[in-house]
Amino acid sequence: MLQIRRSEQRGHANHGWLDSWHTFSFADYFDPRFMGVGPLRVINEDRVTPGSGFPTHGHRDMEIISYVLEGELAHRDSTGSSSVLRPGDVQRMSAGSGVRHSEFNHSSTQPVHFLQIWIQPEILGIAPGYEERTFSAAEKRGRLRLIASPDGTDGSLRIHQQARLYAGLFDGEERSTMQCASGRLLYAHLARGSLTANGEVLTAGDALLIDSGQLELTHGRQGEILVFDLPSGTP
Repeated sequence: MLQIRRSEQRGHANHGWLDSWHTFSFADYFDPRFMGVGPLRVINEDRVTPGSGFPTHGHRDMEIISYVLEGELAHRDSTGSSSVLRPGDVQRMSAGSGVRHSEFNHSSTQPVHFLQIWIQPEILGIAPGYEERTFSAAEKRGRLRLIASPDGTDGSLRIHQQARLYAGLFDGEERSTMQCASGRLLYAHLARGSLTANGEVLTAGDALLIDSGQLELTHGRQGEILVFDLPSGTP
């Protein structure tokens, strides 16, 4: 099965300070057909105006990944962690038994553009935790670079779920393939540019789901893609 989700089919909310596109049902956007894929529950594409952000709020039992595309995203949470994320930086926060945090645009002049990703963990009630890594453009150029996994393989962030997240940058003749294993799903989300996936041209915000066979990525034009390798069942 191959299923395409076009950018304009996503939910959308514009609050002035926040312009957000929701791949799956979130907040005031609800569509029973799009509740998530396996344990993947949220992909929000957020743009936050200078000096604005999300005030302190709580989460629990969720793996939350922030992937910055442009600008600077500041983070502070109740574990005592704080940082400023820039393009190439990826952060994982395990909410576990409960954590409070804030996120805001660190710049007073430039917007920040990032993806917020939520994955349900396989074990509930763990101690909250935090981790971040920088993955250079060279590491992602013309390939799918592992950036999150259950065991931290190859310097990836460690998430508490049997899921893997890859990121890649593709231009021109650069290409990559990935096999969808039995009992798994591959979900590809194009963050920027354009890219052909299994013969389908994707543009920024588009996504593709397959449950068998191979994912083939070709003919990129400044394409930046995230690929999720997921268990097919829910946690």
